[in-house]
Amino acid sequence: MAQKNKLSSRALGEFLSEAQEIVESLNRDILQADDHMKRGKKDPDLINNIFRSAHSLKGISGMFGVKKMANIAHDLENLLDDIRMGKVAISAEVIDVLFEAVEVFNQLIAESGGAQKVTKKVLSDLQKQLGLVAEISVVSKEENPLEAIVIDPGILSVLTEYEEYRLIDNIRQGVNLFRVHASFNLMDFDESLASLTGELKTMGEVITTLPSSESSSEQGIDFDLIFGSELSFEAIKEPIICDEVGVYSIERRGQPLGKEQVKPAKSDEPKDADEPSDEAADDDSELPGSPAAGEADETVTLRSVSQTVRVDIAKLDSLMNIVGELVLVRTAVQSISEQLKAEQGFTGLSVDLFKESRNFERKLDELQSGIMEVRMVPLGQNFEKLSRMVRKISRSSGKDVELQVSGADTELDKLIVEDLADPLMHILRNAVDHGIEDPAQRVRESKPAVGTISVSAYQKGNHVVIEIADDGQGLDLERIKMVALKNGLVEKDHLRDMTHRDLMNLLFLPGFSTSDKISELSGRGVGLDVVKTNIANLSGMIDIHSETGKGTRFTITLPITLAIIRALIIRVSEYIYAVPLNSVLEIINVNTDRLRTIERREVIELRGATLPLLRLSDLFELGEAAINEEGLLYVVVVGLAQNRLGIVVDGLIGQQDIVIKSLGKTLSKISGIAGATNLASQQTILVLDVGALIEEALTRE
Repeated sequence: MAQKNKLSSRALGEFLSEAQEIVESLNRDILQADDHMKRGKKDPDLINNIFRSAHSLKGISGMFGVKKMANIAHDLENLLDDIRMGKVAISAEVIDVLFEAVEVFNQLIAESGGAQKVTKKVLSDLQKQLGLVAEISVVSKEENPLEAIVIDPGILSVLTEYEEYRLIDNIRQGVNLFRVHASFNLMDFDESLASLTGELKTMGEVITTLPSSESSSEQGIDFDLIFGSELSFEAIKEPIICDEVGVYSIERRGQPLGKEQVKPAKSDEPKDADEPSDEAADDDSELPGSPAAGEADETVTLRSVSQTVRVDIAKLDSLMNIVGELVLVRTAVQSISEQLKAEQGFTGLSVDLFKESRNFERKLDELQSGIMEVRMVPLGQNFEKLSRMVRKISRSSGKDVELQVSGADTELDKLIVEDLADPLMHILRNAVDHGIEDPAQRVRESKPAVGTISVSAYQKGNHVVIEIADDGQGLDLERIKMVALKNGLVEKDHLRDMTHRDLMNLLFLPGFSTSDKISELSGRGVGLDVVKTNIANLSGMIDIHSETGKGTRFTITLPITLAIIRALIIRVSEYIYAVPLNSVLEIINVNTDRLRTIERREVIELRGATLPLLRLSDLFELGEAAINEEGLLYVVVVGLAQNRLGIVVDGLIGQQDIVIKSLGKTLSKISGIAGATNLASQQTILVLDVGALIEEALTRE
C-alpha cells in the first residue's frame, strides 16, 4: 500500500508539472495573439499552437483522471478549432475568454495539488462564455475559391481539413503560391526539412508538407511544400536556392501545383522567358556528403533527443540542506587543520590535512554553485502572468494600458520568484487603478490616451533590482498627509518634519488607503503593507518615488538567493550575530567625536555624505555599545539599493558561509531578524535582516 501511495504521489507530481508547463505556454501564446490582434496581424501557426496546447491539456488531464480540466479543455479546444478553421474571428471578447480559461486552469492545477476546490459555478460560467463567444464572433460563410479554380485532385485528396482551409485563406488574401520541391539525404532529412521550413516561415506560410514520389536518388527522400507568401518568385528563390541544407526547385503562382494551375481567372497567363521549366525544376542534384549507394548507415538509436529532466524543488532543498551541513563540516575541518598546524608546525599530517581541506573546499564550492544554478529561474515566468492580469484589470476599469517588460531573463532563486508574484500583482493593480488616468483625462493633460506601465529587472552585484513604473498622475502628497492625520497614523507636529521618503512610507502602513470608494480592485486598505511585509520576508527592500502628473516608480531590491550565503560574524555585547556579506560595503572605526544628531537620528559624515547609525545594543536592548581602547566604535556600513546604514557593533569575529533557517511562524515577524544559522562550533546565532534594519533606522524618531 505504501508503494502504491508513493507512485500516486509521483504521478500527481508529473501531472502538475506537465500541466503547469502547458498552461504557461498557453498564456504566452494568447498574449502574443492579443498583440497580433491589436496590430491587425495574422499568424495561423500561433493559433494552431494554442489549439495544440488545449488538445495536449485535454489529453494529459484525461489520462490522469482530472475530469474538470479535461471537460474545460475539450470545450476550449472546440472554440480554438473553429478559430483556426476561420469559422470564429479573433476579437477582444475571444481573447478575454481565452485568458479566463487560463485562470481557471491554474485554479484547477492548484486544486489538484491540494488547494481550495474550484466551484461548479466557476466552471459552468466559463463553459457558457466559451459557447457564447463562439456564437457572437462567428464568421459569415464566403464562397469557396477552390470551386472557381483548377487544382490537382491528387493534392486536395491528401490535405487535412485545416490545410485545405489555409490554402483557401491564402487564395482569398491574394498572396503568391509556390511549390517548393526539396531533396534530402535519408540520414538527416528531418533536421534539413525543419531548417528549410523555418527559413520559409520567415517569408510566409507553409501550408502543407507532402512526401514526393519524385525521388532524386535511392539514398535520398524528396518533399513538396505548398507555400504562400507576399514576396515575389525572385525574392523567394534567391535565399532558398542557395541554402546549404539541400537542393530546392521552386514554382511560382500560375505554374503547376501538381498537374494543374492554381490561379483563379487568368490561368492561361504566358510563361516568362526566364522561368525555369518543369524539367529543370525536377533536376535535383545529390547533396554534398551524401553516402554513395550501398553505404547507408542503418544504425537505429533509441536515445532521447531531450537533454532535460524535471526535478522537484523539495529535492533541491534537501540537497541544499546537505550542502549547508557540509559547509559546517568544512569549517570544522579547516579549524582542526589550523590547530594541528599550530601544535606540530606545517609538516607531516599537518600538510596532508591542509591539502585535503583545500581540495574539499574547492569541490564543495563547485557543488554549491551547481545546485544554485539549478535553483535559478528567469523572472519572465512571473512577468507573463502579470501581463494577463494587467490586460484584464485595464479592460474592466475602462482604461487603455500597455505593459512594457524588460529583463525577463534575469534569474532569481526559484523560491524567491514564487513568493514575489503576489507583491508584484498588488503593485500593478494599484498602478492601473490609482496611477493611470482615464483616457479622456490623459488626452486633456496632453498625454497619450494609452497609459504605460513598465516592469524591468536587472542584476546589481549580488542583488536583483525590479522597477515598476507608470506614467500616470503620481501620488498626491497633500492627500497622503490628510489621510494620515485623519486615521491617526501620524501627529500634526511630526508631519511638518517628515521628509519626502517618510511620506512615501506612510503608504506601507496597515490600513492606509487614499481611495474613497471600495471597488473590486482596491480601496479596502489592504495591499502595500502586505507588499512590504512579503518583500521584507525575502530580505529585500522596497522604495517609492513619485512626481505629480508624471507617474510613480516602485524599486524592489532582493538578494539573488536566500540559501547558502557568505556572512560577516559580529558581536554585540555578549551575543553573536551574522550579517549577509553581500550587503556589507565596508567596515570602519569611528571616533566618538564624529557623532552628530540630526532630526533625532545619530549620524556621521562619511566621504561627504551623511550616514545614519543604528546601535544594535539599543535596538535589541542589550546594553551600551563597547568602545575599544583607542576610543573608537566599530561600524559595519551596509547598503541596499541607494540606501546606506552604519551598524554599530562591539566586535568582529570573521566570515563564514551560512545556511539561513526559518524561525517559524511565531518568531518570523521579529523586526530586523531574517532567521537563524549554525556556526562551525554548532552554536546557533541569529541572522540580521539588513533591509529591515535600514527601514528601522530611516523611520525611527
